[in-house]
Amino acid sequence: MLVRNFKDKDIVAQSYGAGVEKRVMIGPKQGAPTFVMRVFELASGASTPYHSHDWEHEVFALSGKGLAVAEDKEIPLGPDDAIYVSPDEMHCFKNAGQDTFRFICLVPLRGEDAP
Repeated sequence: MLVRNFKDKDIVAQSYGAGVEKRVMIGPKQGAPTFVMRVFELASGASTPYHSHDWEHEVFALSGKGLAVAEDKEIPLGPDDAIYVSPDEMHCFKNAGQDTFRFICLVPLRGEDAP
């Protein structure tokens, strides 16, 4: 087993757009062969890029207020909410509040940058 803390100094925040940071908590560098767990933080007013890809992912909101944006709707998200994003579905996540919107995002290994 492996335990990592979000605040560990070796978990470096990567920019994922203006006001968006991504931290890989568990992935191939930690020996995970199939999935990657990332934590995203969106500053007030920030948004991930609007995009699609051929893999699913699951998101679990930790703190703040957000929106999951799809082609035809915006779904409010808050702490303890989970959402499934289907393969090839256009989507992005937006911070809808004043505080940081933080969430966990799980993707298959091919959905993450190469180790």
